Amino acid sequence: MSAQLPGRPVVTDGGLETDLIFHHGVDLPYFAAFPLLDSEEGRSLLTEYYDGYAAIAERARAALMLESATWRASSDWGKLLGYSEDTLARVNRDATAMLLALRDKYRRTVTDVVVGGAVGPRGDGYRPDRLMEAAEAAEYHRPQIEAFAQAGADLVTAYTITHVGEASGIVRAARAVGLPVAISFTVETDGRLPSGDSLKTAVTTVDEEGGPDYFLVNCAHPVHVSQALAEEGPWRNRIAGLRCNASTKSHAELDEATQLDEGDLRLLTTTHDQLKPLLPNLSIIGGCCGTDARHVAALWGL
Repeated sequence: MSAQLPGRPVVTDGGLETDLIFHHGVDLPYFAAFPLLDSEEGRSLLTEYYDGYAAIAERARAALMLESATWRASSDWGKLLGYSEDTLARVNRDATAMLLALRDKYRRTVTDVVVGGAVGPRGDGYRPDRLMEAAEAAEYHRPQIEAFAQAGADLVTAYTITHVGEASGIVRAARAVGLPVAISFTVETDGRLPSGDSLKTAVTTVDEEGGPDYFLVNCAHPVHVSQALAEEGPWRNRIAGLRCNASTKSHAELDEATQLDEGDLRLLTTTHDQLKPLLPNLSIIGGCCGTDARHVAALWGL
């Protein structure tokens, strides 16, 4: 279960970047949504986006996990977009503050709302061309995580993590600043991480090094996640969340796509339901690339 909301089902959002790019015509260089925080129009788009998931949580009578638009708001990516370290810290604080304000708004209809700071991989989420040791990853990710802590986030969630070293480093950085932390690995069509490790190996290895509050899996279709869960064992109890892709395409195919693959909604929901018996502590359900509020509502049976 989510450490922040034990025993509660939790709605979270879908594929923010693909939704903005393909449904709203927003240009997101390097797949970065955080620059939207610096304009009134951008904040309005983000607010509309989050509103859709608050409505799902209300209908599902579930809690809501809001994740900041900061998946790319770390140092290496920020430099590519012309952001200094100080400006990035301010953006990460602003992203958290925005969600805290939305929490106050949504609490009229959604009883429990958690505010999370979203962290992304240092490199490409589909191609782990740089495998870091935990110490290097902790040093790299700590400034962003410190900004979340300063702004009052409830937790840190690292999404689309491709290898064990980076996952362990993010856990270290979050523990160092006193924030709960969740790690979300991504898997390829064969159910293995882009690094080649099995999901079981990744979860158990990170847990042996201290471990997060819980794990998730994101950016893979349920048919691919099912292969990742083929190995039985108590390690599967550590997975509390799923944020699946709409498409059954591989990461390489999605990387080259010029049109959005919204997938087969029926296939998404039926294969997602088949994962639930394998994950006894599954409580957090949202989407990833290609999904929007329609997909997430369907995953909740709405």
